[in-house]
Amino acid sequence: MEKKLHDTVCEEHLFSSIFKTHSENLYHFLYYKFGDLLNPKDKVQEAFIKLWQNCAKVSPEKAKSFLFTTANNLMLNEVAHQKVVLKHQQQKPKHYTNENPEFLMQEQEYHGKLQKALANLTEAQRVAFMMNRVEGKRFKEIAELLDISTKAVEKRIYGALERLRKDIKEL
Repeated sequence: MEKKLHDTVCEEHLFSSIFKTHSENLYHFLYYKFGDLLNPKDKVQEAFIKLWQNCAKVSPEKAKSFLFTTANNLMLNEVAHQKVVLKHQQQKPKHYTNENPEFLMQEQEYHGKLQKALANLTEAQRVAFMMNRVEGKRFKEIAELLDISTKAVEKRIYGALERLRKDIKEL
């Protein structure tokens, strides 16, 4: 059995009248119960949006109950969410790794060798190499940015790779 159109809150004037009648009371209810920290005005708006989305299912007599229940549930969900956020903020990240000290020392040494080797590259090689390997740009993009040919970019990057291999082995 379907409800008649005037038995639902889908009519604009009826919905508007419900909003004018209950919005302020709903805000005060949420504010007194939960405080201002969880944005009770937003929850009032969300409750009215849900009422509008379900207007065909809600009769005008049950609109107030629907609004207060929905808004209360929205606030309770927000409270639960804030508890989860707080719990994760209080967890301290672990400050240890599974790598042994020797590996960490070798990693630092290699990083130093790489920095020295990069410093030994020509500026043209270093720019092309870093744009490709660090920024992830393609040869064609680098060529357009540097206003050179794609072959020149290839030559610079391959030259940089050869030089890096040679310098890192020597160090």
